[in-house]
Amino acid sequence: MTGDLSRVRCRLETAVSLIPGEPANMEELAEKLEMVGVQIIDSEFESFRPGELAEYIGAYLYVRQLELGLIPFPDPSEE
Repeated sequence: MTGDLSRVRCRLETAVSLIPGEPANMEELAEKLEMVGVQIIDSEFESFRPGELAEYIGAYLYVRQLELGLIPFPDPSEE
C-alpha cells in the first residue's frame, strides 16, 4: 500500500498551526515543524514504501528552513 504524499505537507502545516501559542521566532517554527514531522513519520510510515515518507518530510523540512532564512543558499561551503 502506498500513502498519498500530496496530503502530507497539508497535514504537517495544519498540525503545526494548531499548536497553541505563536512561535517566538523562525527557529521555533522550524522546531515545531520538525517535531510534527517526526510524529507523522512515526504514525504513518506503514502506509508508505520503506523510507519514502521520511525522505519526503526531510526534504520538505529542508525547503521550509530555506524559506525561513535558517539555511543560507547557496551554501557558502559549496561555492
